[in-house]
Amino acid sequence: MGETSIAANQQATNAWRVLFLLFLANLFNFFDRTIPAIIIEPIRMEWHLSDFQLGIIGTGFTLVYAIAGLPLGRMADNGSRRKLMGWGLAVWSGLTAVNGLAGNFWTFLLVRMGVGIGEASYAPAANSLIGDLFPAHKRARAMGIFMLGLPLGLLLAFFTIGAMVQAFGSWRAPFFIAAVPGLILAVFMFFIREPQRGAAESVKMSREKIHKPIRSVLAIPTFRWLVLAGLAFNFATYACNSFMVPMLQRYFLLPLQEAAMATGLIVGVTGLVGLTAGGWVADKLHQRTRNGRLLFAAFSMLVAALTTGYALHAGRIEIGLFVAVFSVGWLFSYNFYTCVYTAIQDVVQPRLRATAMALFFAGLYLLGGGLGPVVVGLLSDHFAHAAMYAAQAGQMTEAFKAVGLHDAMYLIPVALGFALVFLVQGSRCFSRDAERMREGMVADAPEVQGARPSVA
Repeated sequence: MGETSIAANQQATNAWRVLFLLFLANLFNFFDRTIPAIIIEPIRMEWHLSDFQLGIIGTGFTLVYAIAGLPLGRMADNGSRRKLMGWGLAVWSGLTAVNGLAGNFWTFLLVRMGVGIGEASYAPAANSLIGDLFPAHKRARAMGIFMLGLPLGLLLAFFTIGAMVQAFGSWRAPFFIAAVPGLILAVFMFFIREPQRGAAESVKMSREKIHKPIRSVLAIPTFRWLVLAGLAFNFATYACNSFMVPMLQRYFLLPLQEAAMATGLIVGVTGLVGLTAGGWVADKLHQRTRNGRLLFAAFSMLVAALTTGYALHAGRIEIGLFVAVFSVGWLFSYNFYTCVYTAIQDVVQPRLRATAMALFFAGLYLLGGGLGPVVVGLLSDHFAHAAMYAAQAGQMTEAFKAVGLHDAMYLIPVALGFALVFLVQGSRCFSRDAERMREGMVADAPEVQGARPSVA
């Protein structure tokens, strides 16, 4: 219970056990939030919704997630991270079950926004905890394992939820089933032994209160560029995760279960390789050159933009080829997490890391994930009507909606291209900001003044 101390620049003795628990919670975090994207077509048919309304479901969740993350991030920096994660997990799991009881669009949307508040408590606290459990030279690998919860959660969701819907004959069943493991994991969160803040750093950390923490974080040039990169990247990922299943159903005429499994291959299986191998490569490049991680992330965005753009441009190609080509791009895109999340740890003081992650997520979700689904949905409706007018048809059909959604998905490679540009800019000031962070920690700690900061 409480906080435990470890020797500076050393790994906590319970690091891997805690990381495994954090990974499991992250897995069900992404499992729960993915359910609407898979059962979205049955919901659209039952409630007669437009693609714009479908986008609002994703956007409402992400906006609340981003706004709630800021105060919850400050709570994680100043209070008990284990309690914050435990209560947050209990809230979002309980409300996930309530989602299955929704009788109309607006009720469903309001409950999803409540789920967003619960999930917003988790990521800043978990990222801060990992930074104190593992020293700098091991963080990319640790972050890669933690973020494996993303593709595995997506994979589990895309490969099982379609079967749940078919087995129970209702799109509501997955919401009830998903709540159970989350509530169990919430109990275990309260038993985590937390390390002291900055315990894994090579220099000691001042215990003095930091004034104007948000301004201090935003004053770091690298952080600002990474927020912009995250905004563009999250736009692409949330657009993909929200609309890939219905696009495959409409454009390639796949049934729900097959469309979900194909999407699982694209966004799930690729992450298993991208986050494990990518974390290892990122750590190796960091040892060779301090901005190696961000350069690797930029290269990965280039590959991702080109391959996803080609897959969409090829039109109605064989479905296996589409999945294969798009998957290559998504595999490289996962390097964003191990490279960028770790880079933030390197330029931000330990006592500000949860705040930094909350600010980072606010940018990602308010203007990235928040805009991705609704803009693609709005553009899909526009392109569908354009296709209808071009064909001089008198009414909207599913064929026009298929073309509209497919063409709107071109925003994915465009957004990845913007992420590439911002990552290159961030890499140019990373080394200087990382050194300033370490020098600032030494200057703030009287007992180690004059010590020469070592290279991470």
